Amino acid sequence: KVLIDVPRSDLAEELAQSETKIQVLQDTLQQVLDRREEERQSRQLLQLYLEALKTEDSILSKVAEPEAAPRKEMDVVDTGTSSPHTSATTALSDQVLATLKEKPAPELCLDSQDLELVLKEDAAALASALGWDKQKAGALQEACDQELSKRLKQVQTLHSLRSTSKGKKTLP
Repeated sequence: KVLIDVPRSDLAEELAQSETKIQVLQDTLQQVLDRREEERQSRQLLQLYLEALKTEDSILSKVAEPEAAPRKEMDVVDTGTSSPHTSATTALSDQVLATLKEKPAPELCLDSQDLELVLKEDAAALASALGWDKQKAGALQEACDQELSKRLKQVQTLHSLRSTSKGKKTLP
């Protein structure tokens, strides 16, 4: 780096070489530095990829295990619902309702299971539980639907990357 930063004429004088040769030398040194930086960035990207694979495994195991439990709860709620107001209070926890009321973008604060519960709610019951109008509750459900779709696409992409990487040599 120091040799690259030295003025060409000073370096040529010190090494008793022509400025043209010094220019070639400095260009070569710059290319070496650039290559080293690219290699460092590639290693860093590979490390991030490996970490993503590890977190994907943990996320998928967390998503797969509790998947059965909310469905059982939903079956109970769906069969026991006598009015839309009851549905809003029984299917959504107080914590979820508080998040929906207080956060500017609640769909980003909820986990996927809670997003599914919000989507399954009747818009009128949701509006009643939140003290909102039906249009605002519908907009919230649409935002939750978009967020859930985005998350599912990300999981599918991770599955695709994982299946692609399984065919290749195992990484350390």
